[in-house]
Amino acid sequence: MKKLFLITLLIFLGQAAFALNIVYPKQTEVTINSASTFFVGSADTKKDLTINGNKVPVHSSGGFAQTVPLVTGKNTFTIKSGNDTLTYIITRPQASGGTWTPPQLKEYDDMKYATVSSDNSPIRTTPVDGGINRIANLQKGIPLVIDGEKGNFYRVILGAVKEGWISKSNVKMEESGSSLAELKGYDYLDTDEFYIFVFHLNRQTPWELVESNPFLIKLYNVQDQPDNTYVMDFPVQEALGGKKLLGYSANFSGTDFIVKIRKPILPDSPKPLKNIKITIDPGHGGSEAGAVGCLGDLEKNINLEFAKYLEDELKNRGASVSMTRTGDSDISLNDRVEFTNDENSMIFISLHGNALPDNQDPMKHSGTEIYYYYNQAKPLADWIMNAMVNELGVNNRGIRQQSFAVVRNTNALSLLIETGYLINPSDNAKLIDKEFQKKTAKAIADGIENYLIKY
Repeated sequence: MKKLFLITLLIFLGQAAFALNIVYPKQTEVTINSASTFFVGSADTKKDLTINGNKVPVHSSGGFAQTVPLVTGKNTFTIKSGNDTLTYIITRPQASGGTWTPPQLKEYDDMKYATVSSDNSPIRTTPVDGGINRIANLQKGIPLVIDGEKGNFYRVILGAVKEGWISKSNVKMEESGSSLAELKGYDYLDTDEFYIFVFHLNRQTPWELVESNPFLIKLYNVQDQPDNTYVMDFPVQEALGGKKLLGYSANFSGTDFIVKIRKPILPDSPKPLKNIKITIDPGHGGSEAGAVGCLGDLEKNINLEFAKYLEDELKNRGASVSMTRTGDSDISLNDRVEFTNDENSMIFISLHGNALPDNQDPMKHSGTEIYYYYNQAKPLADWIMNAMVNELGVNNRGIRQQSFAVVRNTNALSLLIETGYLINPSDNAKLIDKEFQKKTAKAIADGIENYLIKY
């Protein structure tokens, strides 16, 4: 009886492994406002898979992805694999009528006063909520002088010749205020790890740091300064001995504005990563599953597997490694950044698996992408990408500047790595393969080492 039960169980498991399963779309009746979408899932490799009678290739792993066009109205799709049949109804809504009218600038007759109402509020070069347009992330309580508005943004005075924009949701209007701050002087501190500048003002004021040579520290709306803007030119290349910028920070402590610029390191020749502080961030977690792979694997779990192999690889090379999560837990984006800064990490790596919007074709997207925000992190991205392409044979999908929350951290060299496309059957098979995960960890570690030694 026991033997018969085991045989029956094995047959059932074998059948279940090859059952037709769709992971996207997530429901059999959905509304998708796009000219096309795709079906992603798994099926028996020994049986023909068809969508509305058209044969669909199935990867040797069992995964598949197939793009389908959508017409306006109801679209019915019948998916068959052997005796398994699934029916999906996808509705594409009618195009909305009317035209969009862009918001107009309203300039004030008199200046108005406000304060920043929440920490890490972005002040931008344009009145657009997103993109590579941040001047700085301001702390709660910093006073602002406003002379206009456009849509959901206030226009902020930055000295006599520059302006910025801040979301109305990040501002508290005040009945009165002061237009200019007074700079009383500054102190310079030279520590083992940082060059530190402490600027003494009589009140807080908007600021900006510019990654250039020289490195620019700007304090806006300061009296007795040209264009009401104090600028310090810090000869960063000379100070760093021609070496790379490895992170910096700026914040107000009371009315003191403190800028810290990390000093260069001299990597140990036998072990370049020795004592280098690195934070690894397995993307998503807890209630945020992330993307779902062709075979049903969740991105949050795959990210953690990659992260653990990378942690072991880096520790074996002498690095001091911290993880934003070691299990399936919810962690906010801001908490990931704060954790990295609390650890005083020099490098931050966030690991992810890629997906696509409905109007794209998963079969035409394969490979690795790396994202950064601040220019100081791009050379590290270049070295890591080079190692991954050469050692893993992945497609180089590009290194891009993007405004992701976890890479908008200047304290560390911050990168987000999309290791591959979970909804591409070939990439998906690699991403869940333990050997590929180990080789990826080695390639990333090699890229970091090469950066420290050769750049």
